[in-house]
Parts: sequence; structure tokens; C-alpha cells
Amino acid sequence: MNLQLGDVSHIIQLAIAPVFLLTGVGTTLSVLTSRLARIIDRSRVVEDLLHGHDAVLPVPPGLEEELHELYERSHLINRAITLSTSCGLFICLVIATLFMGDATSLSLDKPIALLFVAGVFSLIGSFMYFLREIFVATKTLTRQRELGRHKIIARE
Repeated sequence: MNLQLGDVSHIIQLAIAPVFLLTGVGTTLSVLTSRLARIIDRSRVVEDLLHGHDAVLPVPPGLEEELHELYERSHLINRAITLSTSCGLFICLVIATLFMGDATSLSLDKPIALLFVAGVFSLIGSFMYFLREIFVATKTLTRQRELGRHKIIARE
């Protein structure tokens, strides 16, 4: 196990593409965690309105549905975060396996390919859950818009 400078630079060159993917996964995780934080904040507000309101003030219509949709969104985002994190772990394992394979002169082509494909499938799954969460959020917005429209019509 005698590593030369040329060998290390070759290994680093091989690891560059997975590192770029890892950077993208980190950015995706940042977006997903921000959305989760906003969902949690909104669900706390809605729960307070539903369960901690004054008996004098009526509960605005649609809050139960909104809370249900917020819970659904949080579950979808949690799944997306889990899959994105799994993708990051798989890509880190790809990089480590690249180094180990080259350093020990073992043929680890199949495990590297398997880990990379698992990472890509995890990322695809994460994006699918993220897209589903966006659809639920859009449905919530449309429902709230319709409630607002009905209030305007009722006042007239």
C-alpha cells in the first residue's frame, strides 16, 4: 500500500463529480429544512387558533383542513429530507470507496456503481416527495383563496 502523489491526485479527480453532487444535495437539504421550519411554525399558529382561542371569537373556517394539510406536508418533507440525507451518505460512501479501492488496489467497481445508483435513486425519491409537498401546498393555497372569495361574496 504505497501511495504516490500521482495516485492521490488521480483519486481526487475521480471524486470530483460525486463532490459536486454532494454540494447540490446539501443545497437541497437546506431548502427542505427551511420549508419544514415554515410548516412547523404555521402549524403551531393554527393549533393555537384551534385549541387556544377565546370562546368569544369564532374559529376561522378551514383551519382543521389547513392543519391536516400542514401535517401531510410535514410528513412529505420529512421523507424528502430522509432520502436526500441518504443520498448524501451514499455519495460519501462512493468517495470513500473510491479512495479505498485505489489505495488498496482492490477492484471495487461494482460496489461504487451500486452506491452511486442508490444515491441517485434516493435523490429521485427525494425530489418526488418534494414535488408532492409542493402540490399539497398549492392545493392549500387554492382552498384558502376560495374561502376568501366566499367571504367576499357573503359580504355583498
